[in-house]
Amino acid sequence: MLSSLAAIPYTTFPTIALGPLSLRVFGLAVAVGVIVGAFLAARYGEEYGIPRDVTYSLAMRMVVAGVIGSRITWVLTHLDQVKSPLDAVAIWQGGLQFSGGFVLAIIVGYPVYSRWNRLTRWNSLDGCAYGLTAGLGIGRIGCYAVGEHFGRITTFPLAVRYDGGSVREPTLGAIPLEPGLVFHQTALYELLYMIVLFAILTWLLYLRKERVGPGTAVAIFCGFYGVARFASDSLRVNDARTFGFTGAQFLCLVLMPVSIWIWFWVRKALAQDVRDGMPSGVGAGDPEVASGDTP
Repeated sequence: MLSSLAAIPYTTFPTIALGPLSLRVFGLAVAVGVIVGAFLAARYGEEYGIPRDVTYSLAMRMVVAGVIGSRITWVLTHLDQVKSPLDAVAIWQGGLQFSGGFVLAIIVGYPVYSRWNRLTRWNSLDGCAYGLTAGLGIGRIGCYAVGEHFGRITTFPLAVRYDGGSVREPTLGAIPLEPGLVFHQTALYELLYMIVLFAILTWLLYLRKERVGPGTAVAIFCGFYGVARFASDSLRVNDARTFGFTGAQFLCLVLMPVSIWIWFWVRKALAQDVRDGMPSGVGAGDPEVASGDTP
């Protein structure tokens, strides 16, 4: 009883009524996250010679690819919840899986990045990492609102106590979801750790007296998100697993060594580019570097 009283009260809110209109919170959160993330990425990139319209155009293509990839992987791992073609595309109700979206977005963005010189490429990616941090955090509000990404029953201080409302996940594993149950809500956890990551990146990119070198934000994002998401996914009870891991955890197993590679090797090469006076900006560049043969 004491643990139940100490938990965070949790009632889902999948829609918001505005007079005669009813807004889907999940779709609204995703849209706001995309707008805020693209704005932050574009503002950062502009400081390094990348026009805002270029970043916005690239971001929109990658976002569309990300949503499609996220939905495809979600559908493939939740076939039991897909009863009609409409169910397969109803993203406004929730149901996106980050791992598939991240991979497809990288595939779509690669042809553009491969044409830019190394310094421009990684300055842009730093901005994207900063924007993605904000966008993912805001998007998790939508996941929290519709009732998904539940974890196991617990007495953890940040656990939630379900007090009612429609949900996308009606069980906690084999346990039917009922009012009064206290459990991990990993969408809430991701929102919280993305706030921490956003604060760290804001300090490093804007508030620190001496800005960090190119590639740093990407390295920190990959390492921090990789570890935090792997840990939070280990709490989930309703996600499909292969060899004991969720799809996102497999992605995290890639992100963590990528973070180390960027931190110790890519950043060193980029620092040399800065010392050599390599220009940053769309159209600037060294044909050899722009060819994509270097990191």
